[in-house]
Amino acid sequence: MTATVPHSDDRIIRESGIDARIALIVQPVLRAIGFRLVRVHLTGQNGLTLQIMAEREDGTMTVEDCEEVSRAVSPALDVDDPIEKAYHLEVSSPGIDRPLVRKSDFATWTGHLVKMETSVLVADRKRFKGKIAESDADGVLIERDKAAYGEQPTVRVPYDAIAEARLILTDDLIRDALSKDNRARKEAKKRRDEPEDAPEGVEEGVEAGAEDETEQKM
Repeated sequence: MTATVPHSDDRIIRESGIDARIALIVQPVLRAIGFRLVRVHLTGQNGLTLQIMAEREDGTMTVEDCEEVSRAVSPALDVDDPIEKAYHLEVSSPGIDRPLVRKSDFATWTGHLVKMETSVLVADRKRFKGKIAESDADGVLIERDKAAYGEQPTVRVPYDAIAEARLILTDDLIRDALSKDNRARKEAKKRRDEPEDAPEGVEEGVEAGAEDETEQKM
């Protein structure tokens, strides 16, 4: 059976197989409580581990958010029961060196290094590493990190050819990610009329390369 992609899923990189079935179950639950799905992945780690990566619309994701998502999706997974064996449920944020799954992700992180794999040959390659120079409605322009002899310094990759893309952890990325996260959390506090008690540039519980995560045994 082929999983039907909901109209509200604006991700350009999606799951297949059992991961896609699970994504269809958890996505409406996430949307109902104010989160969006980044990725679902079932692995053989520790028996079976179901990894659900999510974030709020503003890109933030706290430990408390992970716990809220875990409590919300667990009953839905119990009812549909897409996984026949016992498994661990891990809910996490995308992290700083995050996967890029939406067109808006590429626009948000323009100027940063990315690793990318394509499903078809693009400029005679399927793997790319370089800086996101720009993005538009159809694709992304990558400035190659190390162009081979005879290769153009930039390559345009259409979105429909991208199989996987992830940011590469750098000092610049860490600074930019922490700054964006800090601003987003302050804006969220303002919307909730909460006091701003964190000093500028510092956000409690955020570490370079770390992911907020909660785990539950199913």
